[in-house]
Amino acid sequence: MRNDASELAQRLARNAEAVCRHYLSNGRREGRYWLVGDVENTPGRSLYVRLKGTESGKGAAGKWTDAATGEHGDLLDLIAANRRLDSLRDILDEARTFLSLPRPDPPPRQPPAPTGSPEAARRLFAMSQPIAGTLAEAYLRSRALTGLRNCTALRFHPRCYYRGDEDDPRDRVRDAWPALIAAVTDLAGTQTGAHRTWLDLSGQDKAPVSTPRRAMGHLLGHGVRFGVADDELAAGEGIETMLSLRRVMPTLPMVAALSANHLAVLLFPPTLRRLYLARDNDAAGHGAVAALAERATSVGIEALTLEPRLGDFNEDLRTFGPEALAAAVRLQLAPEDVARFVRSISAIEAAAL
Repeated sequence: MRNDASELAQRLARNAEAVCRHYLSNGRREGRYWLVGDVENTPGRSLYVRLKGTESGKGAAGKWTDAATGEHGDLLDLIAANRRLDSLRDILDEARTFLSLPRPDPPPRQPPAPTGSPEAARRLFAMSQPIAGTLAEAYLRSRALTGLRNCTALRFHPRCYYRGDEDDPRDRVRDAWPALIAAVTDLAGTQTGAHRTWLDLSGQDKAPVSTPRRAMGHLLGHGVRFGVADDELAAGEGIETMLSLRRVMPTLPMVAALSANHLAVLLFPPTLRRLYLARDNDAAGHGAVAALAERATSVGIEALTLEPRLGDFNEDLRTFGPEALAAAVRLQLAPEDVARFVRSISAIEAAAL
């Protein structure tokens, strides 16, 4: 499939102006470039696409850059962002449709994956869809969590199977509920598991079942990641906790380990030099952060604890608002990281529009 992607990218590059006129119709040609506001076809001049150039390397046709965000790529990346496609198969199908090319024969039917296995987790995530415009996005917004445009670890499944337990009477529980699906990955970015949050049909709360959150696959040492960590990382237990911090520090890489026990044994990127520990205000949260801080310090990583005012950072966000959360977090960061990671909420939300 990767070879298909390379060939399709070259075909698109040879028809770069036609691609731009189709997907970026609010832009216009100026010399060797097509200018438009962004990948979503907003009028403007921040994003520019090279229409003519070499077939590969520097100056290749079809390469684009958004000067406002720093995003860049080839025309397959542009189509993926414009159409909000995360699956490589969907991206290639869209490109073939544009180029009027036939789709390849479907692959052989796969045997069922073992229940709860990493393979089952990967298939569930692949079957899910981007969260934009879904009940998953509505649920996260009800938790004051916005700015989700680049959260590719999160997806939505409209009918995710739910296996009830002894606290779920069969006559009162659906077999499937809408669900927020999160990919659990290792340090190399390989998916090892998935986390499911089943949702109420209104999208304003979790589903009325005994265990609305469950994980599957290999979780030990891994987590749900937002950004790629290099020298600095923020780590905590819950997805909503880390998304709350991400609202005020959108460029700081973060990982949700999904439980206190898993947070305590989180694996460190080899280049990490400073670790921020987002602590939940309960006994398990205190113990997990203490254990992880001790492990980090023992290998030469500076460990700094971020403490919420209430039970966790999402409770702080919903109670006090993003500006107050940003002010509280700013006081707990290393001084050099304040300007690096904390921006005004108005600037963050303007960039997300």
